[in-house]
Amino acid sequence: MKTSSLITNPGIGIRHVQCVLLFFALLLGFSMRVNISMAIVAMTDSSSDNTFDWSMKIQSVILSSFFWGYVILQVPGGLLADRFGGSILITISIGCNSVISLLLPTAAYYGGWQLVCVCRALQGLTQGFLYPCTHNLISKWVPLEEKSRLSTIIYAGAQLGTAAELMSAGFLAEYWGWPSIFYANGTLGVIWMVLYLLIGAASPQTSRMISEKERLYIQNSLGHVGGHKSFATPWKSLFTSIPFLSLIVVHCGHHWGFWTLMTEMPSYMSQVLGVDIKANGVMSALPYIAMYVLSFPFGFLSDYILAKRWLSATVTRKISNSIGHFGPAIFLIGLAFVPAGNITLAVGLLTMVVGLNAGHYTGYMFVCDFPNKIGYCGHETTKEHINTVV
Repeated sequence: MKTSSLITNPGIGIRHVQCVLLFFALLLGFSMRVNISMAIVAMTDSSSDNTFDWSMKIQSVILSSFFWGYVILQVPGGLLADRFGGSILITISIGCNSVISLLLPTAAYYGGWQLVCVCRALQGLTQGFLYPCTHNLISKWVPLEEKSRLSTIIYAGAQLGTAAELMSAGFLAEYWGWPSIFYANGTLGVIWMVLYLLIGAASPQTSRMISEKERLYIQNSLGHVGGHKSFATPWKSLFTSIPFLSLIVVHCGHHWGFWTLMTEMPSYMSQVLGVDIKANGVMSALPYIAMYVLSFPFGFLSDYILAKRWLSATVTRKISNSIGHFGPAIFLIGLAFVPAGNITLAVGLLTMVVGLNAGHYTGYMFVCDFPNKIGYCGHETTKEHINTVV
């Protein structure tokens, strides 16, 4: 029988609680990911106490060390999340990052930059679970009708976390010293982990708090009524697919520029623009605040365009990708021609560069959504394909 006409949207529910938890997971994960970018400015400030005489080469090695571990578990992380559940691994990810963050100042004092690199590489390794687990949990908890909106809210936590960290780190370093940056992150991460262990769940089926009405609504929307099926990954088809390979190129291009800016921007503010640590934090945060704010109109507009059938899903995603890549490229070229000492123009252009990156959320991040009545992935299918209860 068909149930799509019988099950209505139950309104605010446990799925929104799960989305809030995932939002804060990304917020805290990215806070701990970027804290070294601001902390290293204070850690190497020769005019302050308890600092280190690290050359620019050593600082660059430290800034890059997170990604040594991060790259390892990207694909395996997705496979493990599918097998063991995203909730277990995302708890491990935030938990390990929190503990390491609490230990990092001690590691710096007694182990030098080498042990700091080890700590950052371990944080990167465990954060390799973060995005795969988030994708996995979204696929279990977020109905198709709400996918762009709720997913955008969740992923926007990364940018808000980045902005909040860069802004607060400058004040923490100024008033309580650079170790307080890591202690604050670690403590908040432990609090999140306790909350998630109490109310988080891998899926509606395993949640102890969800109502039957909301569970059926989510399952019906996602085609999970009667159980969620797992399929073998078609590796050969993936790596011979031109659209898939093009997404890899887009993804690599985006993150090359995005992470270069994220790790180096505080150093640029300090050494090129010559701003103090507090102003550095605020100015470095502005671009990520802009990206956070712009992510919402991108998400809602994408859903609206698809719901109204103004454009196909393929065209909508391509437009988002184009805005999120060509826009930053144009403003980044302009940044190279900013006159020396023009802080306002430099920060303004950096804000536009990073802010327009919000287009990638509704671009390649959602380009392979499950098919539904509005034609994700370019397929004009009907919800009957996924709403039939046998």
